[in-house]
Amino acid sequence: MSRGRLITLEGGEGAGKTSAVNCIAEWLRNQGSDVVITREPGGTAAAERIRGVLLDPATGDLDPLTEALLMFAARVENLVQVIRPALASGRDVVCDRFTDASRAYQGGGRQLGMGPVNALAELVHPDLAPDLTLLLDVPVDIGMTRISGRGQSPDRFEQNRHDFLERVRRSYLDQALAEPERFAVIDASPAIDQVHDQIIHVLMERLT
Repeated sequence: MSRGRLITLEGGEGAGKTSAVNCIAEWLRNQGSDVVITREPGGTAAAERIRGVLLDPATGDLDPLTEALLMFAARVENLVQVIRPALASGRDVVCDRFTDASRAYQGGGRQLGMGPVNALAELVHPDLAPDLTLLLDVPVDIGMTRISGRGQSPDRFEQNRHDFLERVRRSYLDQALAEPERFAVIDASPAIDQVHDQIIHVLMERLT
């Protein structure tokens, strides 16, 4: 049995990843794939509890390395319990964020640098990288406007300063520039149906 494909979705705050994940999964299922959807941090009971700590504004400031270690602790659980078993059984996995998010948020946004993040990645999943990564790119101002329009209190990351979010966006775009064979950048500024059209175009081009 051939290994399933790991497809990750990345992007800054307000990029519209939740609906995009469902768009990807629906397309894959229409192609006959058995699909597992997961997210990071999260995906398992323990990882979801770590997610709660990381997203809770009451957590306050964390040292960038502490934040990265918590992210990778949750990632280990998601890999062991969800991602690796699904891939081994031939199922495709759609993951809302993966290690590229740690590079963007902790490495770039928190200015931890790529060295510690890449060292953790080498420790946690040296043999596994996404087969395709879709990066939903949206200007910070547009993303934050969308978040403010949800009528919900912003989480710990959404509350960050504009300069932090700009560093996150730049780090994502730098990663996409460095690995064009894996990344596909999607303009997430337009209406949702136009974004989904872009996603489907990429999936048809890269996965068929």
